[in-house]
Amino acid sequence: MEVLRPQLVRIDGRNYRKNPIQEQTYQHEEEDEDFYQGSMEGTDEPCDAYEVEQTPQGFRSIVKAPSLLYKHIVGKRGDTKKKIEMETKTSISIPKPGQDGEIVITGQHRNGVISARTRIDVLLDTFRRKQPFTHFLAFFLNEIEVQEGFLRFQEEVLEKCSMDHGVDSSIFQNPKKLHLTIGMLVLLSEEEIQQTCEMLQQCKEEFINDISGGKPLEVEIAGIEYMNDDPGMVDVLYAKVHMKDGSNRLQELVDRVLERFQASGLIVKEWNSVKLHATVMNTLFRKDPNAEGRYNLYTADGKYIFKERESFDGRNVLKLFENFYFGSLKLNSIHISQRFTVDSFGNYASCGQIDFS
Repeated sequence: MEVLRPQLVRIDGRNYRKNPIQEQTYQHEEEDEDFYQGSMEGTDEPCDAYEVEQTPQGFRSIVKAPSLLYKHIVGKRGDTKKKIEMETKTSISIPKPGQDGEIVITGQHRNGVISARTRIDVLLDTFRRKQPFTHFLAFFLNEIEVQEGFLRFQEEVLEKCSMDHGVDSSIFQNPKKLHLTIGMLVLLSEEEIQQTCEMLQQCKEEFINDISGGKPLEVEIAGIEYMNDDPGMVDVLYAKVHMKDGSNRLQELVDRVLERFQASGLIVKEWNSVKLHATVMNTLFRKDPNAEGRYNLYTADGKYIFKERESFDGRNVLKLFENFYFGSLKLNSIHISQRFTVDSFGNYASCGQIDFS
């Protein structure tokens, strides 16, 4: 991150500058304190986006947040909370560890309450971004025709390309887990899961019904492509998806869902369009059959994990199977799927869904 171009954190329509700090090795509470000292510049401007209630004693604002993130507001020995209170002349009430509730900010001056609220929101947003993804929005590709097509693809690749470097059965996807990802989510409470279900239902009512016509979208899974730049050193190979009628309706639908979830803050904005693909080969599977591609890079406390890969030579696979036909199916549901969890059928466990018809 460049000093002259610091990272911006966007909260409730306003941008806040996150200044760089020197990285050192600390316990989590110590990291919170260092972050607070180095990253709060530019957060004191009054913001009318927050709901502030006037009381007989002054002013009050309520922050809803999952209990998992409370410790980042408290900080080491309570120092982060005390510092915010002192500098904004407010009092901050936080539920005890492990207890759900609300963070309540009170103070005699409205601007002080708003300033404390802004600082807390910046902290919550920053440490939420450090959490590993817990769920994802996806279409399941679990119809028999596509799964059988995938198994046929695996059999033929192993038959014709097993002598190529790195190509073996361990790097193929589990056919029951074939899916199209729309976006990754960090959901830290049942309330946030419910909020996601409601947001998905709103999407259905506001634009999905119009795009789909209230019917499943008929698609074909055909053709393969790779993620990196060198076909001789491939880590992820995926199957492409196309609308049977040649329209762009599927892409339009998923892009609008992504846009809506990004605007709500439930999905961090990384790009403006969804790259729809079904992973069929991934070198992370070689050592961990349950690995989940590039999204498996952080521990529960936000530490980066380096995943060593052994790439495979995909030149023959790409040449021989460039237009391989996996099958057709009707996409009728968007699921809120839970990572690393499967149901009784071997699919990713679903916490909620909407149906097109």
